Amino acid sequence: MKLTKKGRYAVMAMADLALNARDKPISLTEISLRQNISLAYLEQIFIKLRNNKLVKGSRGATGGYFLEKPASDIKLSNIIFAVNEDVKNLNCKKNSKRGCNNKSTKCITHNLWDELDQHINSFFEKIKLQDLTKIN
Repeated sequence: MKLTKKGRYAVMAMADLALNARDKPISLTEISLRQNISLAYLEQIFIKLRNNKLVKGSRGATGGYFLEKPASDIKLSNIIFAVNEDVKNLNCKKNSKRGCNNKSTKCITHNLWDELDQHINSFFEKIKLQDLTKIN
């Protein structure tokens, strides 16, 4: 199982935004420099985050982004879903009649990988953005 760069970067950028956007909007350039993420890549990610109402932007010389709602209300699963990520270990669709190996039956370990998917997705459902911003 591998969460792609897009999903990881989206979570990193949102955590950065949650930590730093207190009184003013945060520019993507600032996030890019702090997190070492390409500005062009961040722009693509933030279009999706904005379309899914996780961030809002302000224009102008002092423009940037704010969280659309409190970090305590944003689950990691919301962020991952917003950038069209699918965390799954199976090559088949859950309700498909075709199996993981493109045969007519499911592979012998299908239920194992399906259960792992459920655990992973449940984990991302339980973690809030606010949890990532707590300083230890």
